[in-house]
Amino acid sequence: MKMPDEKAPARWRLPVILVVVALAVLLGVPRLLHALRTVSTDDAYVNSYVTFVAPRVAGQVARVLVDDNNRVKKGAVLLELDPEPYRVQVAIKQAAVDAAQADRVVAEATVRGQVGQVRGERFKLQHAIEDVDNQVALLRARAAAWEQSKATLALAQAEFDRAKRLLATKVMSAEEFDQKREALDVASAQVSQALESAYQARAALGLPAKPPEGQSLTDVPADLDQNFSSVREALGELMHGAAQLGVIPSSYNYTPKQVVEEFYRRDPGGDIDRIYAEIIKKAPALKQADAALLRTQRDLEEANLELRYCTVVAEIDGVVTRRNVNPGNHVQAGQSVLAIRSLRDIWVDANFKETQLRNLRIGQRVDLEVDMYGGKRKFEGRVSGFTMGTGSTLALLPAQNATGNFVKVVQRLPVRIDVVHYDPEKAPLFVGLSVRPSVDIKSKPSGPNAGKFLQETAAP
Repeated sequence: MKMPDEKAPARWRLPVILVVVALAVLLGVPRLLHALRTVSTDDAYVNSYVTFVAPRVAGQVARVLVDDNNRVKKGAVLLELDPEPYRVQVAIKQAAVDAAQADRVVAEATVRGQVGQVRGERFKLQHAIEDVDNQVALLRARAAAWEQSKATLALAQAEFDRAKRLLATKVMSAEEFDQKREALDVASAQVSQALESAYQARAALGLPAKPPEGQSLTDVPADLDQNFSSVREALGELMHGAAQLGVIPSSYNYTPKQVVEEFYRRDPGGDIDRIYAEIIKKAPALKQADAALLRTQRDLEEANLELRYCTVVAEIDGVVTRRNVNPGNHVQAGQSVLAIRSLRDIWVDANFKETQLRNLRIGQRVDLEVDMYGGKRKFEGRVSGFTMGTGSTLALLPAQNATGNFVKVVQRLPVRIDVVHYDPEKAPLFVGLSVRPSVDIKSKPSGPNAGKFLQETAAP
């Protein structure tokens, strides 16, 4: 009987070993190379922005148009509050605006009337100055009449003296002598009357009836027409009326001439129409009416804004979550009623060990493997930033290592990875999904802040 060949297994064992080694090399080398050029972690998950929706005004909920997991677009109506109370407020504010507009018209008419009154007082002041000038002229006329009466008296005195000599020689009759004496008495009385008239004119001008020694009857101050009592009274009335228009002189000691000159300097060309137009525009009463009108208009705008706020809309594209409001509920301004998770503004928070951070930089390419899709679909990412603190330091109750029994624990630092070329329509990523990111540390960083640990300072 022929015995089996014991060396036969040795002949096929070597090829099998070689095949196994070859397969191990073919499968292991790529994995080894991948491990040498990448840094990965299992402690990573999907995150996104969340917008908490809250009404801006208080009120009773009339309708809720969305439910949890509903997808919404920016601007879509989420819920509506009862608008009737706010419509009433809009009507009230509109009535206040109408009243303020009417008050503004009345105020402008009043200001224009004050301008007319001030112009009339300006002419009263001019008339007062002219009246003083007339009285000065009257004084001079009476002084001239006094001089004339003195000349007449001198003539009557000379004729009387001559008549007296002729009476002694019987050339003139007694009757003619009596006539000359009467003419002398009349001339003397006329001189006294003219002098008293001049005294009266001086007294009417506020001057001493009898001029001081060395002065004549017609000597008056040069600025009498600027400082006379009636002129100053007219000036006070003018300043009182102008003050209501906001026109205040630089000094209350100014003379009428100085006040008028300063008034005309308000316009380079002295155009009275432009001056009064500017005064009307800046009049206190009109500005007060404008302010009241503006306030009521802003109140109306606020009421309309609150009415629009009765319709609560989505501020971002996303999916509704955490709905906790129903029709009939009374909500307060700022009360969170639901939330919207963004579909597009997502990223991955990867908690790398501190020993893995040596070669990580902003801008490095990242391969993302999501447990939900397994190895069937890969997502592309990019390192965008590092959190300024490890997970333990940012915890609600951070670890206290100063008790003397410190045990070193490898820390983890949250690294943000942006998902690029992401299309939620084809393969959506949900918040909280587990991700295994692999950062290609050998790739050249790209994009903003590439190759850095810290981002640039944010623009104001």
